[in-house]
Formats: sequence, structure tokens, C-alpha cells
Amino acid sequence: MKRGILEVLLVDAHGITHTNSIGTPVYYVLLQCGTKEYRSKMSKGDNDNALWNQKFVFDFPMSQWKKLRHMKVRIMDKELFNDGGFVGETIIHLGGIISEGRDRGYMEVKPAPYNVVLDDDTFKGQLKLGLRFIATDNKLQRKVWELKIEGKNSDEAMVSPTLNLMKLPLLRFLLYCFQKTTKYQLKEN
Repeated sequence: MKRGILEVLLVDAHGITHTNSIGTPVYYVLLQCGTKEYRSKMSKGDNDNALWNQKFVFDFPMSQWKKLRHMKVRIMDKELFNDGGFVGETIIHLGGIISEGRDRGYMEVKPAPYNVVLDDDTFKGQLKLGLRFIATDNKLQRKVWELKIEGKNSDEAMVSPTLNLMKLPLLRFLLYCFQKTTKYQLKEN
């Protein structure tokens, strides 16, 4: 049976409304797509910023993905005596990513900022999300895609050019230290 997997990377939020009148805000996010809903971990914000760096996976049969058009992402603020002060929301339209992912087998949208809509339909702040849609025929193909994707998105690819630039001076320094040590040891003997 053909399935579709939507991975959502919840990165952070900036410039959002602080709804608590006293105390430091503690934000969390509710992600709803179709019949599934997830709740993020709590993030202590510095008033109007929050950081999560958390991944969520929505997995449905492809027939159900054809009916899904959007994902709702709500930012909430933990109040002193209750759980759930509404901060704002973002609605992500999934039609393009689903149809492209279904045709290609894979579609990725790098983390990008989305406007946060308040109760009065104005915008305040941005929520950064990344999306990845994978169409699979079975579990084996899904594993292959996951391994392939992890290889593309590994941190090594981003870090290695910097490390390569640093290797040459570091190797020269280590070689110099080694030579000095061996000369010193030869003199002692």
C-alpha cells in the first residue's frame, strides 16, 4: 500500500506575542494535520522568542493525503494556573509539497519563516518550520529514503569545508610539535 510521510522540523519562533502578565513565558506548539495532533516540548522564551528544534512525523495512506490540504500550527503559552494561552497560529498549505512529493517520491522545503496570525487576524512574529514529504510503497523503500535523506542532510557536509581549511595549519602545527619532541628525545639519549 502506498503511503506518504510528512516530517515537520519545528525550529523556532521570533517576535511572537508575550501573553503572560507576570513571569517568564513558556511556549509550546500544537501541530495538527488530519486526524493526528502533536504537542512540542516546552521552551522557555526570552519574552518574544522560543527555540524547539524538534521533529514530528505524520504518516498516512496516500489516499488520505489526497484529501489533506493544510497543517495547522498553534503557538501556546503556558499560563500560571492553566495550560494554554493562545499566542498565534500558522496554517501551512500542503497541496504543492504533497503533489510534488507524490510525483517525485520525495520533496523537501528547507526551514523557512511563516507569519504568525493573531486572534484579530493581524500578523506578529514568525515561526520557522522545515517540511519533508516522502512517498513510499513499503517499509523497505522508506528505510532506503531515510538513509539517503540523512546522508544529504548530515551536519558533516556543512562543517567539512570549514574543517578542511583548518586541517592544514593544524597538521603543520602538530608536525612541528612532533619534530621538536623527537629532536628533544634524541638529544636526551
